[in-house]
Amino acid sequence: MVAEPAYVASMPALMTAEELLYHDEPNKRTELVRGVLEVHEPPGGRHGRIASELGRRLGNHVLGLGLGAVYADSGFTLWRNPDTVRAPDVAFVRAERLLTPEPIGYPELGPDLVVEVLSPHDRPGKVLAKVADWLTAGTRLVWVIDPQRRHARVYRADGTEATVLETQALEGEDVIPGFVLELGPVL
Repeated sequence: MVAEPAYVASMPALMTAEELLYHDEPNKRTELVRGVLEVHEPPGGRHGRIASELGRRLGNHVLGLGLGAVYADSGFTLWRNPDTVRAPDVAFVRAERLLTPEPIGYPELGPDLVVEVLSPHDRPGKVLAKVADWLTAGTRLVWVIDPQRRHARVYRADGTEATVLETQALEGEDVIPGFVLELGPVL
């Protein structure tokens, strides 16, 4: 007779995007990565102020020109089976890519622009994994804002990267034509 092992590792049950939509994790932020729930502490005040300011300025620019829609803290389904739902701090989707009717749940697309504002608890490997997910899902431009170091990293779909210092400006490039934002005053 074979003895049963004392410890058997089990895989967590995989969650779907639909289950995440109705999952309640009080006072936490959640994402779904390849079916596994990731729970994050809420960001601090500086993070919220910067994300809000970036969203406001982007919104003023794109809505005035009818270029598309700006989203704040909204999830996007990037893959299915297992599902991945990422939630950037701010996102932009071009008008011609907006889903009609607008879904109640998570739109199944990678936004054209994603803005991630770093929090003190963010780890470089996790941030780069998010950037890779966004770019793989079709996002054309990712801005990672680092308030602590007072700069931003720009990642593009063509694989190029750049650093924007606080004395320089973020540009919408061909994703949001005409959008220019001096980084320093936002930080």
